[in-house]
Amino acid sequence: MEFDEQLNNQTVLYCYHSDNISCIKEVRPVFVSVILYFLAAVAVMFTFCGNLVVIISISHFKQLHTPTNILVLSLAVADFLVGFLIMPFMVIQSVETCWYFGNIFCSMYTVLLYVLTETSILNLVIIAIDRYIAVCDPLLYSTKVTVRVASLSVSVIWLVSLSYSCSLLFTDGNTEGVIGLDPCPGDCLLVLSKTWGIVDLIFSFLFPACIMVTLYTKIFVVAKRHIRAISMQQKVSESETKTSIAKKSERKAAKTLGIVVAVFILCWLPFYICTILNQFINFSVPSVVSGGFLWLAYLNSGLNPIIYSLFYPWFRKSLKLILTLKIFIAESSLLNLMPEN
Repeated sequence: MEFDEQLNNQTVLYCYHSDNISCIKEVRPVFVSVILYFLAAVAVMFTFCGNLVVIISISHFKQLHTPTNILVLSLAVADFLVGFLIMPFMVIQSVETCWYFGNIFCSMYTVLLYVLTETSILNLVIIAIDRYIAVCDPLLYSTKVTVRVASLSVSVIWLVSLSYSCSLLFTDGNTEGVIGLDPCPGDCLLVLSKTWGIVDLIFSFLFPACIMVTLYTKIFVVAKRHIRAISMQQKVSESETKTSIAKKSERKAAKTLGIVVAVFILCWLPFYICTILNQFINFSVPSVVSGGFLWLAYLNSGLNPIIYSLFYPWFRKSLKLILTLKIFIAESSLLNLMPEN
């Protein structure tokens, strides 16, 4: 009996100190840790490399310098930084179940996590607005929505995200008062106050999701109406043909970005459901489940390039040019990536 108790005591590991003031480190078999590290490494590489291709493509090829792609570029930058600065530390914290990087770095990590998350969300909202104007009011779009306007919108998005995140983290939004000050050494966990939890739920998910769903619903209603009108035409002049092709291109872009929004909602919805259960219904969701849903949410950053590769011909052609190093050829930035248009 005593031997069994000693054996059980030996399996209890702590993140730092060998007593109950330090967080308990979860013991996992070595092969389980190896599998988790491998799967996480694949996810990080997909997020890092996929978004890097989007960034290089839109930055390098002049044909892709459109208002919509400027917004897509901003989204890709935020997702790239998630893969580069956030996910590697999430991997170690998730697998080891301890935070080994100290309170100062925990503060920096938390600020970056919130800023990049808010930036991605606001980018998707602005992209939805951009597609709505392009499909539903093409005349206004062609005259008012320019690359300069899109660039200004991107700057505002990043500034708002930074301001909101700092307000939430450095005021009474954080119940501990200081980011990184946790119940036990060896953890990096931010617990929001109930008021800020409601604000964050509305501002970061419910309100953006409602806007995006409403706009894309209207987009597809209008697009369906356009398709019906075009199909009823018996004879179409050359100028009208070009107009219909342009409208078709706008609808295709709206459909692709609508899928991006739908994937975003599906990835983040389980996490926010856990948040509601934990903070407002006093139902304790198991840490394994909530941790898995958090990973699902941040895997969204790696899924967007996969969606682009499936629906955007320019992404596939650009990827081929990058891998074959042809982007270093003189005047490669002037290449036509969308010959079908």
